[in-house]
Amino acid sequence: MADNKNQGGFNQLPEIHNKSLRGPQHLSEHADFITSQPSEIKSIKDGKAAAAEGPKDKLEYDPQYILQVRDLKKHFPIKDGMLGRVSGYVKAVDGVTFNLKRGTTMGLVGESGCGKTTTGRAILRLSGEKTAGDVLFNGKEVYDLTKKELHDARTKMQIIFQDPFSSLSPRMPVGEIIGEAVREHNLVPKAEFNDYIDDIMDKCGLQPFHKDRYPHEFSGGQRQRICIARALALNPEFVVCDEPVSALDVSIQAQIINLLEDRQEQFGLTYLFISHDLSVVEHISDTVGVMYLGNLVEYGETEDIFRNPLHPYTKALFSAIPVPDPTVKMKRIVLEGSIPSPANPPEGCKFHTRCAQCMERCKHEVPVQREIEPGHFVVCHLFDDAAEA
Repeated sequence: MADNKNQGGFNQLPEIHNKSLRGPQHLSEHADFITSQPSEIKSIKDGKAAAAEGPKDKLEYDPQYILQVRDLKKHFPIKDGMLGRVSGYVKAVDGVTFNLKRGTTMGLVGESGCGKTTTGRAILRLSGEKTAGDVLFNGKEVYDLTKKELHDARTKMQIIFQDPFSSLSPRMPVGEIIGEAVREHNLVPKAEFNDYIDDIMDKCGLQPFHKDRYPHEFSGGQRQRICIARALALNPEFVVCDEPVSALDVSIQAQIINLLEDRQEQFGLTYLFISHDLSVVEHISDTVGVMYLGNLVEYGETEDIFRNPLHPYTKALFSAIPVPDPTVKMKRIVLEGSIPSPANPPEGCKFHTRCAQCMERCKHEVPVQREIEPGHFVVCHLFDDAAEA
């Protein structure tokens, strides 16, 4: 009986196999399932393809700018289910455009989650491939560089991460942390390596005997100095400073800011300074960009932006700056409504759901960047007539 059962079981296998491999006839039965995709999935694919095309004309290099960014987009896919089907995209950076002159500092401000850090990482090509746009560093498209060219370019582009403790390896002494990339890129002869590291540490306020210590043995300010020393050890031209003083007390903040300014003056560095502290941004920056939900809504010289903010969001943001005078009455602009999701941003102007000056066209038309004053750009329908005039 057992043999007969086994025999019957094996006899059924070819029949099952034939059912699963019926070829074109089997596919034709399911043609409707294969060809009829949900409209939302199709639109997502079409949108991604359109975004990948980007601007048609090539961005021309201007030698006065070390960095030129045009319509930069970085979208992250949202995957659902066991098969990981893409159901949407988080539009972390959704069309950022600006130019950065050599030897200057650009401040990038905005609410948490608006895409400041992702913008910095996308510029350095640290977040995978871009979705669309152009990023020119010294006239070369960063995303067109070969693996070897990108490896060589890493010495010219560096980043100071927001959290110094998590960005430092706990298993390596400070001397190795600072010198690892120097050794990788063969910047100095082996015989001069230790003296070179000592010199970099001294310029960043660290002592030579700190080389043998580990990150957990330092204070927050000292760890941030280590991160700065690691970035400057490669003689970069451009540094992304991702909130380098946000976790430090005021006295240590002043030391780190002064250190960055001294190194900029000494080496001619160019900074992209990302911060929530508007007072620090006003002090250190030559130009300022204001971000909201993945877009740069206002951009210009620091003096112009703080003297005459144009965009309603910029005005609300700057109204939160505390004034150290108890006799001054603050005119705080409180934004109503919740922050929209970057995965499902509102139609038209992204800020219209929270804007007190919202017009009907703001709900349907996407505003474009307009130059209201020389070097002062804003993305808002309120200034459409002013720009045309």
